[in-house]
Amino acid sequence: MGVDQRLGRIIIITGLSGSGKSTALNALEDCGFFCIDNLPVLLLPKFLALHHQSNPEIIKLGVVMDMREKKFVHNFREVFSQIQSQNYDLHIIFLEASDEVLVKRFSETRRPHPLAAGGSLLEGILWERELMAPVREAADEVVDTTNYNVHQLRDLFNQKFAQIEAGQRMSIELLSFGFKFGLPPEADIVMDVRFLSNPYYLDDLRELDGRDARVVEYVMAGEDSLVFINKFADFLDFVIPLYRREGKSYLTIAVGCTGGLHRSVTVINELAQRLIKSNKLKVLIRHREIENKVKIL
Repeated sequence: MGVDQRLGRIIIITGLSGSGKSTALNALEDCGFFCIDNLPVLLLPKFLALHHQSNPEIIKLGVVMDMREKKFVHNFREVFSQIQSQNYDLHIIFLEASDEVLVKRFSETRRPHPLAAGGSLLEGILWERELMAPVREAADEVVDTTNYNVHQLRDLFNQKFAQIEAGQRMSIELLSFGFKFGLPPEADIVMDVRFLSNPYYLDDLRELDGRDARVVEYVMAGEDSLVFINKFADFLDFVIPLYRREGKSYLTIAVGCTGGLHRSVTVINELAQRLIKSNKLKVLIRHREIENKVKIL
């Protein structure tokens, strides 16, 4: 059953304190969602029932629910199952970030952590991470905001949930990453290109990255490189319209190699050149490990 046949679309924003839930909710509001912060989970069915009685139009609702409500973790499964059985399109997004970044964010804002009373800030963060583990496991999507600033996170949600209108282009994020630094949790499609020739083992290429013409030439000179690019591009040409048909306005395609600096970057840029030719797509490029390397330096 498509979204249009349902009573409405409900986006639950949850996750760790300091991970950017308020920013995400503001972005949803920009996308035309009616938004509520810190709604007690047991009130959600009552709110939807009242809305449907007074206004039978399809609702677009964004709600933040988290540890500020002590009974949230205990009650969320039952309530969310009830909502889904009532023919609502429910999508749960769990936001998180590294302990180091969460500590920094709370220190900068000087806001108290909801679970840090009587203990250290880090203890509160670790406790919340443990308590929220069942919610994270049940989420439809996990977004790690460690490497996002406020503007980037807001743009991510604006792109992801902007309503698809007739003629509006679908947004594709092409993301390169390194497997040794972990899979990107926001990815919809992940491709491993560690089988391609690795420039890391050449002294004159090791310190460069996949944006450099010399690295691109080396990677693409491999026997299987062009064949792979063509077949992967054909695959994307086939599946992207299927995602769009199901109502997705934003798709993240991640390509990974070992360190995320050479092969994956080259492949992402090659794919971008092919996808940009389509007037039906808006293509965004992000090289995660290159961005992280710049931040460390």
